[in-house]
Amino acid sequence: MIAELPRARVDVLVVVDNGSKDATGEVARAAGAFVVREDRRGYGRACLTGLEALLAGRHGAPFAPLEDQDVVVFLDGDHSDFPEELPLVAGPVLERSADFVVGSRVAGPEGGRVLLPQARFGNALACALMRLLFGARHTDLGPFRAIRVDALRHLAMRDEDYGWTVEMQLKARVARLSVREVPVRYRARIGTSKITGTLAGSARAGFKILAWILGWRLALLRPGRGIPRFRRSGST
Repeated sequence: MIAELPRARVDVLVVVDNGSKDATGEVARAAGAFVVREDRRGYGRACLTGLEALLAGRHGAPFAPLEDQDVVVFLDGDHSDFPEELPLVAGPVLERSADFVVGSRVAGPEGGRVLLPQARFGNALACALMRLLFGARHTDLGPFRAIRVDALRHLAMRDEDYGWTVEMQLKARVARLSVREVPVRYRARIGTSKITGTLAGSARAGFKILAWILGWRLALLRPGRGIPRFRRSGST
C-alpha cells in the first residue's frame, strides 16, 4: 500500500502500528515510513498518537513538527482506500479552496456498494442526522481525509475510538471550517474489520457515532459550549 502513495507529494509518512501481531511495523519501516507503536486499542487513539509525532515531535520523530500551513492526510492501512488518489483529496486544501476535505466513498464510482450492509446503513443514518441537526451536508464518514494543521489544532480532537471521524466533521461544522467532499474509489479491505466485521463492533461503533451527534447537539444548547469559529493563520 505504501508503494502506491505518490511519494513526491508526501513529505512525512507516519504509520501507526496499533497493537498488531504481524509484521506491520517492519514492513512499513522497510518501505520508508516512520513507525509509531501504539498498543492501546482504538482508531482514534491510533490517529492521536500519529498526530503527537507529526505536530509535537514526540515518539522519537526524526523530523520537525509540522507548521500551521502544512496539510495532514489520513487514510486506512487495510488497502481499502486508493493511496494514489491522495492528490485528489489533499488538492483543495493545498490550493486553499478548503480547510478540510472528506473523501466520499458513497459519491465515488462504487457508490458505497463495497461497504457492508451495516456500514452503509450506519453511514447513511449518521449523515442524515448531521444534516438535520447541524446542517452539515455530508454523504460519508470516510477515513480518507485531508485537513490543514491550523484547522486540525483548532478542532482539539479527543475521541479515541469509533467516534473520531464524526467528531472531526461535527467540529468542523460548528467551527465553520471550509469543508468539501470529493468522490473517491473504495474496495474490500484486506482482512476482517474489528468494527463492521462483527455484530458487536458494528453496534459499539453505531452507538458511539450517534452519541457524538446527539451529545453535541444538546451541548450546543448551553451557553459557552462548543468551539469558537475558526480563523485561518497566515498565508503560505
